[in-house]
Amino acid sequence: MNSPIALNRRHGTNPTPGLKNPKPYKILKISHIKLPCTMFTNSFRTFCFVNNPFTDKFPYKARNFELCRLRASSNDAQSIAGTSFGDQSEARASSFLEFITSERVKVVAMLALALALCNADRVVMSVAIVPLSLAHGWRQSFAGVVQSSFLWGYMISPIAGGALVDYYGGKVVMAWGVALWSLATFLTPWAAETSVLALLAMRILLGIAEGVALPCMNNMIARWFPQTERARVVGLAMAGFQLGSAIGLTLSPILMSQGGKYGPFVIFGLFGFLWVLVWVSATSSTPEQSPQISMYELRYIQHKVAIPSLSRNEQKTRQVIPPFRRLLSKLPTWSLIVANAMHSWGFFVILSWMPIYFKTIYHVDLREAAWFSAVPWSMMAVVGYFAGFWSDMMIQRSISVTLTRKLMQSIGFIGPGIALIGLTTAKSPGLASAWLTVAVGLKAFSHCGFLVNLQEISPQYSGVLHGLSNTAGSFAAVVGTVGAGFFVELVGSFKGFLLLTAFLYFSAALFWNIFSTGERVNFDEAA
Repeated sequence: MNSPIALNRRHGTNPTPGLKNPKPYKILKISHIKLPCTMFTNSFRTFCFVNNPFTDKFPYKARNFELCRLRASSNDAQSIAGTSFGDQSEARASSFLEFITSERVKVVAMLALALALCNADRVVMSVAIVPLSLAHGWRQSFAGVVQSSFLWGYMISPIAGGALVDYYGGKVVMAWGVALWSLATFLTPWAAETSVLALLAMRILLGIAEGVALPCMNNMIARWFPQTERARVVGLAMAGFQLGSAIGLTLSPILMSQGGKYGPFVIFGLFGFLWVLVWVSATSSTPEQSPQISMYELRYIQHKVAIPSLSRNEQKTRQVIPPFRRLLSKLPTWSLIVANAMHSWGFFVILSWMPIYFKTIYHVDLREAAWFSAVPWSMMAVVGYFAGFWSDMMIQRSISVTLTRKLMQSIGFIGPGIALIGLTTAKSPGLASAWLTVAVGLKAFSHCGFLVNLQEISPQYSGVLHGLSNTAGSFAAVVGTVGAGFFVELVGSFKGFLLLTAFLYFSAALFWNIFSTGERVNFDEAA
């Protein structure tokens, strides 16, 4: 809660006994500086009341400040010293050093680690499916069913998870999500040895729990970061997501060679439990709830984030079921749904089938196949950050948010479509990996398109919007993952399916450029 302080001046004379020539004085009511009631320093109290001949006469003025939390820092002192008491000028932009040492960077670092675990836990099966298929005699089509079972759960939870995130906040929901998916990962070896149904149940639980990860990320970023930082921050968080793919694909064969085919499931599950302990003790859902944030950083976030509709309507939106009909009545919502569906189709097809693709087409062993498949995800992590930096720079230079998002998403769809066509012509595993690296790397531009756009068109419904679009994405991913298995079994080639995916990329880019927007959408009234 903020304590507004005003700077109104009243002139008078000094009534103190013993002064022969009373001089005009000014009583200052400090205002126009939004200071959290939880942060106020003794030095500032001295600044206001010492050397004032009437402090003793009006002692109650110094006692009327309610202090809930105190954290003094050099930034606090700079913030007070550098404030012009008489105007409402913007809080200055944070320097790079202040940014990387800030509380909000700690939040995004923890989010990136969570997303890395999220993707590592899901891709382990992409490598383990080869020895599991050999051990159990599964066909390609059934291997696709086992891999897609994760998506059955992932399709269920995003909408409910998004509503829970908007209601309870990202900290609580993310903690439960990571705990549950780590448990599912840890128990996968037991399930695989028990029965196929038990294995499918664990994969479904993994999908249900991981369905809240991206809505939580969007919710936390919308509350902790201003618009001019969000694309970079999403790039950092999603870099963790992509590095999770690379880590899972490269470490899984090594861990399997040392600890058996179930070794990666145990290791990644234990890391997830450790992450939950750190997350619960070190983060908060909003800056205002953080006991560790500096006064300067809190003022900067409150001024720059500036989502008045979110703060005014937050209680209202938390008391009712989200307005799904109104959300779905707007074309910008459908542009998000189509974009997420296409992004997920391409993402999961490449993630699930590329190790098998390299093994069957180029006849490389499992470890080499995993390495060829992992390199593109590392590139995606790097490209994602630079795409975010470019996107933020465009907005800072007064290029419209709408144009910026359309450009980013166009690169994120058209680029991979062209690269997948090139992949079908590759004659060697090295050249194929190069084309795949281009395709996956350019996909990172989508993070600065639809993924950031979720926070922009309606911050108060960002969790639910992400849930809606993620459900569509999960359904598309199920169709793509299972469909690829049946397509290869019937046609005998991956190339036709890659060409189909390229065509879908081009179609989704066209839909996005026609119907998307970077402006706030009014969901309080139907279309």
